[in-house]
Amino acid sequence: MLVEFKHSLRNYGGQIAGWGFGLALLGVLLVSVYDSFADQMDMYEQLLEAFPQEFMAFFGDLGGMATPEGFVAIEFFSYMPLILGIFAIQAGSGLLARDEEEGRLDLVMAHPVSRTGLFVGRLLAFLCALAGILFIAWLGIVVPMNWSSMSLGWGEMARPFLSLYAEMALFGALGVLLSMLLPSRRLASMAAGLLLVTSFFLPGFATLNENLESVARFSPLEYYQTQEAFAGLNTLLAWWRFMRRDIRVGGEGGWRLGHLIPWSSRTE
Repeated sequence: MLVEFKHSLRNYGGQIAGWGFGLALLGVLLVSVYDSFADQMDMYEQLLEAFPQEFMAFFGDLGGMATPEGFVAIEFFSYMPLILGIFAIQAGSGLLARDEEEGRLDLVMAHPVSRTGLFVGRLLAFLCALAGILFIAWLGIVVPMNWSSMSLGWGEMARPFLSLYAEMALFGALGVLLSMLLPSRRLASMAAGLLLVTSFFLPGFATLNENLESVARFSPLEYYQTQEAFAGLNTLLAWWRFMRRDIRVGGEGGWRLGHLIPWSSRTE
């Protein structure tokens, strides 16, 4: 498991650097414009009065941008699940299915490594890569704050990153699970992406239409505190499916629904 973890983490090196420094540069840009934005707050408040309520539904209380917390929350964290979700879903759906479709997974399993060791090693590498990306992005905000009027502590700024980490771990684990259930990685990433976009917009629509409130309660992005539990459930289900899976030599698979039934699956 340790060997697989180190190998997988090295493969994530380019993605950690690319995503991490890209988000860090965005953070530097936001911090650099905060002082200019704060100086023009009176003009912003007048402009805010012209915004329709429908616009407010998706971004929350825009009046909160007068504070450093509200500014960073709206200008960075409000849309970050959609952006970083691309990495989480692609990495999760390809955690095992990518090598399987390219004909490498059966060769890996020919070595003396258990399926659980392979699964856990790659999963831990993904979680560490996600943590590395968010850590670099966090540095991109807290370091330039030393030359800004933002009065936020480093630990205080870390809290929303922890929530974002839980969200992305959830959808990454969902991508792994769907890649074990659906015939191909492409379908798994599409399905997980659809769920991510729906979860992102559904709470906003629920504020406009009270009939959607009961449905919005099932949106993962509606409950930050519960997402770690959801991620754990998806991960366990994905591990269970991988343990009972017939590994393909290469290419996409078919809809073998019978293999979803525990007593009809072959025991490894």
